[in-house]
Amino acid sequence: MIRKILTTLNSVIHTRTGALVWNMFLALLILTLSRVVFLVWNWNRYDGYVDIDLLVSIFRGGLRFDLATLFYVNALWAVVFIIPICYKVKVYNRILQILYVLSNGVALLANMCDTVYVSFTGRRTTATLLDEFSHEDNIGTVIGNELLRSWLLVILFAVMVWVMWRLYVRPSAEAGGWRRWMVGLVTLVLLVLCAIGSIRGGIDRTTRPITLSNANEYVNRPIEAAAVLNTPFSIIRSIGKPVFTPPDYMPAEEAARLFPVIHHPSDSIGDFRPMNVVVLIVESFSRGYIGSLNREIADSTYLGYTPHVDSLIERSLTYRYSYANGMKSIDGMPSVLSSIPMMQEPFFLTPAALNDVGSLASYLGEKGYDSAFFHGAPNGSMGFEAFARHVGFRRYVGMDEYCKSPLHNGKDDFDGSWAIWDEPFLQFYVEELGKMSQPFVAGVFTASSHHPFRLPKEYVDSFPEDPVHPLFKCIRYTDMALGKFFDTASRQPWFDNTLFVLTSDHSMYPPAPELATDLEIYASPIIFYAPCDSTLRGIDYDRVAQQTDIMPTVLGYLNYDRPYAAFGIDLLNTPARDTWAFSYNNGMYQYTRDGIFMQFDGKQVRAVYDITTDRMLRNNLVDSIDRTRVGDMERDLKAFIQQYCTAMSGNALVPD
Repeated sequence: MIRKILTTLNSVIHTRTGALVWNMFLALLILTLSRVVFLVWNWNRYDGYVDIDLLVSIFRGGLRFDLATLFYVNALWAVVFIIPICYKVKVYNRILQILYVLSNGVALLANMCDTVYVSFTGRRTTATLLDEFSHEDNIGTVIGNELLRSWLLVILFAVMVWVMWRLYVRPSAEAGGWRRWMVGLVTLVLLVLCAIGSIRGGIDRTTRPITLSNANEYVNRPIEAAAVLNTPFSIIRSIGKPVFTPPDYMPAEEAARLFPVIHHPSDSIGDFRPMNVVVLIVESFSRGYIGSLNREIADSTYLGYTPHVDSLIERSLTYRYSYANGMKSIDGMPSVLSSIPMMQEPFFLTPAALNDVGSLASYLGEKGYDSAFFHGAPNGSMGFEAFARHVGFRRYVGMDEYCKSPLHNGKDDFDGSWAIWDEPFLQFYVEELGKMSQPFVAGVFTASSHHPFRLPKEYVDSFPEDPVHPLFKCIRYTDMALGKFFDTASRQPWFDNTLFVLTSDHSMYPPAPELATDLEIYASPIIFYAPCDSTLRGIDYDRVAQQTDIMPTVLGYLNYDRPYAAFGIDLLNTPARDTWAFSYNNGMYQYTRDGIFMQFDGKQVRAVYDITTDRMLRNNLVDSIDRTRVGDMERDLKAFIQQYCTAMSGNALVPD
């Protein structure tokens, strides 16, 4: 009986499809074994922090990255392997075997090298490796000495390569005809579907192609992310990504003087105020949708779509000229919570995502704050959970936690596309805030004002379709949900001792031509509301505000007295003439200050507009405006770009 089973299995494995599955499984097993070696070799880096739950999480996350790597590395071999030709030719099969072992051997070699190298870098190697060592003349000697010191790893590498060669299965000769071609076609289709799912990191529509920062979903500390990743994945996913090479616009000392990344609060500030901080990042909630901030549009009859937020503005401090630093949801979190703008590529998708990064959660955590981040999407969606953990939030709360609440309807409140509807999730947010230890800092990211622009069925008649754009009915719904949130929050014992911050992740469809310019497409509300502080009132028409100013402004308002890293400024303690906003728009660096809007391509200023008289940006003054005034702006923008790239490439995003 056993012999018959083994014979059957052997015959199945030696079919074309069976051999493909077996060889892919073997390559996946080798990747997993290399992670075991990595952990054992570097155990002193994790000892004392790793328990069985974390180990399970590391290998669970590691499997996700290994599957992606499996298809990246074996794509060529697999496609050629299943093409039903030449299976009777020994030379052809031998070439395929060599290609398989060579491809997976290189991937294994990268993992084994990083097993040693991680002790120097603290993270997996990326595609910047060649640039990193391009000026090292003794790299060959260094590698040779390290091979001698790590002789055990060399032996393990050789053994695993031998195992791949020895256990590789070649398909047996098969009958010809249309059946062989049909099997090959079906296998190819299934292979492509598996590859797409593995490279994306999942099959649901909320999953994006996983990238380096997703490793933080599975660990408690950024240093542990290296154990989840594998080096081939880190290299492949960083190929072609813009590298933050600091430009030589000016001496490093001058750039640091003009734009310091590390901020040192004044010694003369008052006592620290341990107020709660509640941040609301509202999906696609453009400043252009708020009537009270756009009275000058058209004939001044524009009422907007946000009566509840308009009411909130009456008792808040709001900035009329306020902007997002990016155009995607994944740009919003780093900008708002960590004062890191998007430049060239979303921060999440760059190798710098594994740098040490501070945030409101980590800085206020030093003052004893509890912290949590809320997002009603499936846990892990958009990489938000990974980023929240990476920057110091103690807890992430997503759809999984919402569905466990007996006070709500679980997945019945799921919008069918992205997340829990805003109204119930914001009420859940209020409830969970009441369970946190005070003082606390918490953030929430809403989702309902998003394509495909659907509403809960009970609100379809309350918010009918807008003739201009289907998004606008969702903005009205979300505004209503925000109104109910503040109404419920006002009855909570922690309400009076709380600073609320409301902004958007980015802007969306402009409701008027005045809001469709290169500048205004970044329009985002920035609202500070402290119920018991009458000084935070009114609309500021003098200052220019941006998302990266939120963290420094909150820390300044609380009289935070320790150094912190930020690419924005404290709006409450900065003169209006020194406030500014930055965005990166399709290869153009955009800089707004003191009534001037400048566009710079990295080498020269391409456009200058006076936005006080030319709101539609029709009159380019680059050849006629005062060069002294523009020259100062260009110098400061260059200092900002140079300091940004220096901090990213040098892992200098937190104070020493």
